[in-house]
Amino acid sequence: MRIATWNINGIKARIGLLLTWLKQEEPDIVVLQEIKTVDEGFPRAEIEALGYNIETHGQKSWNGVAILSKRPFDEVTRGLPGDDTDEQSRLIEGVFSVEGSVVRVCGIYLPNGNPVDTEKFPYKLRWMDRLIAFVEERLRLEEPFILLGDFNIIPAPIDARNPENWWGDALYRPESSPAGAPCSTLA
Repeated sequence: MRIATWNINGIKARIGLLLTWLKQEEPDIVVLQEIKTVDEGFPRAEIEALGYNIETHGQKSWNGVAILSKRPFDEVTRGLPGDDTDEQSRLIEGVFSVEGSVVRVCGIYLPNGNPVDTEKFPYKLRWMDRLIAFVEERLRLEEPFILLGDFNIIPAPIDARNPENWWGDALYRPESSPAGAPCSTLA
């Protein structure tokens, strides 16, 4: 099974590129981030014509995630549990039947968190805590689980061309690191 992820940064602006890529590469499942459209505005017909099933969790102007799949969806989860007031469209999960089992494919668009001295950074950290709880719950199901997308973090200096240019940015802070501090090793 070929599974891919793409921060498309506006589905309508890049639909031609997406269609060309889908025809050339023929992935089984694609997770998109930053679709930047409401569900009703997603260009379904062109993608469905290539044999893909589509589920979206859209949002106007920014955010929004989608899954395109050659397999039918058994289940779909939209949104990250744990905060009923969170209106940002940043997580979608599809469950697919495969050879006597299922596989869960979860796409995320983790908050950027900048500027750090605004509510955006604490929101990012709270979102990450909720994501960790969600993933732990999914792993307890003991089913194949794939988490992919745009994580908006730089966990270690090797993950950036010029890490010194990023230090202090919400993407490159100890609080944003999955391990809690590897990015602080920057000398």
